[in-house]
Amino acid sequence: MQQQGRPWGAHGSAPGGCCHNPGMPLPPAATPLTDTPAPTPAPRRAWLAAWRAYLEPASLRMFTLGFSAGLPLLLVLGTLSFWLREAGIDRTTIGYLSWVGLAYGFKWVWAPLVDRMPVPPLTTLLGRRRGWLLLSQMLVMAGLVGMAFNDPQQSLQPVVWCALAVAFGSATQDIALDAFRIESADADHQAALAASYQTGYRLAMIWAGAGVLWLASRAETAPLADAAQTYQHGAWKTAYLVMAASMLVGVITVLLSPEPAHLPLLPARNAAEWLQGALVEPFADFLRRYRGQAVLILALIATYRISDVVMGIMANPFYVDMGFTKAEVAAVTKVYGVIMTLAGAFLGGALAMRFGVMRVLMLGAVLSAASNLLFAWLAGFGHSVTGLIFVVSADNLAGGIASAAFIAYLSSLTNVNYSATQYALFSSMMLLLPKWVAGFSGRYVDAFGYEQFFVTTALMGVPVLALVWLASRRQAQGASPENPA
Repeated sequence: MQQQGRPWGAHGSAPGGCCHNPGMPLPPAATPLTDTPAPTPAPRRAWLAAWRAYLEPASLRMFTLGFSAGLPLLLVLGTLSFWLREAGIDRTTIGYLSWVGLAYGFKWVWAPLVDRMPVPPLTTLLGRRRGWLLLSQMLVMAGLVGMAFNDPQQSLQPVVWCALAVAFGSATQDIALDAFRIESADADHQAALAASYQTGYRLAMIWAGAGVLWLASRAETAPLADAAQTYQHGAWKTAYLVMAASMLVGVITVLLSPEPAHLPLLPARNAAEWLQGALVEPFADFLRRYRGQAVLILALIATYRISDVVMGIMANPFYVDMGFTKAEVAAVTKVYGVIMTLAGAFLGGALAMRFGVMRVLMLGAVLSAASNLLFAWLAGFGHSVTGLIFVVSADNLAGGIASAAFIAYLSSLTNVNYSATQYALFSSMMLLLPKWVAGFSGRYVDAFGYEQFFVTTALMGVPVLALVWLASRRQAQGASPENPA
C-alpha cells in the first residue's frame, strides 16, 4: 500500500509549533496550485527553533538521502580518473571520459518523465517519488557492481558503459530526490532540508574519494614482482563493491520513509495532452508565474556559482604548482575543508531561517567572490601549509553558506505540480555556463598567471551581487504574476 505523509506546514504549521512562511505557502494536498506568487522573506524565528529543525524526521531522512545522492559523483569522475590512470590509461582518454558527467548537466531533458510517469509496480507500492528513487538507486548499484567486475586495463569500454549507467542513475536520483525534498516541507523549512541534504552529500563525497583510496590500498595483496607495476584490479574491485553496498543507506531510507503528499495527476486523454503536461507546461508555468522577473531569476541562477566553479577547475593544479604535496593537500582539504563546508551548510541554513533566504543569498555571493582573493594572496605569498589551511577553510565555509542559501532559493521558485522538472532545470542551468567558462581557465592561467586568474574569478562575482540585489528588490516590492513590479 502506498504510504502518504503530510508536508510540514501544509495546513498552516510545522512540527514543534514553528509557523510556516505566510508569503509562500505550500497548498494543502487536495488544493491545486495554479499561480504561485514570488517568494517573500520568512519571518524571523528564535535561534533554538531554527537549530531544532535539523532534528526533525524530514531533516534526518534528507541527511541519509543526501548521502546516497553524493556517493556516485566522484565514483564516475575524480576517483575513476585516479583508478584509470593507475591502470595505465592515458590522460587524453581520461579527459574525454570526464564527459560522462554531462548527464548531470542535462538531466532536465528527462526530468518531465520522472515528474509525471509512473514506474509499475513501484509507483503502486511506494508512490511516485519513492518509486523513482528506488529504481534510480538500483541502477546506480548495478552500474557500480559492473564497474567493479571489469578491469579497464583489459577492456575499457565495459567500464565506460557502466559508468554511464551510474551517472544516468545518479542524475535521475537527483531529479526524484529534489522533488521529494521540496514536497516534504513548507518553504520555511527548505533551508534546513537543504543543509541536511548537503551535509550527507559532502560526507558521501569523502567516502567516495578518500574512502575509496583507503579501501583500495587496504585491499592490495603482496607487492607485485615488478615494483614499477603498482596496479591491482582486485583492490579496486573490492573498493567499488563496498561503494555499491553503501548505496543501501539510501535504499533503506526510501523504504522506511513516507511518500510526501502531492497533487494527484489526471490521466491524459491522448499523447499530445500528456506531452503538453509533462514537457511544455512545467516551463510555461514558470514563465507565467514570474513573467518579467523570469529573465532576472534565470540570469541569477546561471551565474550565482560562477566564481566558485571557474576557480575550482584550477585549484588542484595550483596546489601542485605551488609545491604542496599530495599528503598536505589531502590532509587540509579532507579535514579542514570538509569541516568548514559542513559548518557553512548548517550556518547558512540557520541564517536563512533566521533572517530570510535573500539576505543569506547576498552574504554567500559576497563571501564566495571574496574567498577567491585569498587564493590570489596565497599565490603571491608562496608555499605555506598554514596559509593553505586558512584559505581552504575560508573558501569552504563561504561555499557551504552560499550553497545552503542557493538550494533554498531554488526550492522556493518551484511549483509543487512540477517540482522535479523545474528544479532539475534550475540545478542544471546553474552549472552549464560556469562549466563552459571554466574550460578556458587553463589557457588564462598560462597567459596571465594564477594571481591574476584568481582576482578575475572574484570579479566575476560582482555582477552576481547586482542580480541578487535586483531580485531582492523585486521580491520586497511584492512582485507577482498578478501584480508585477
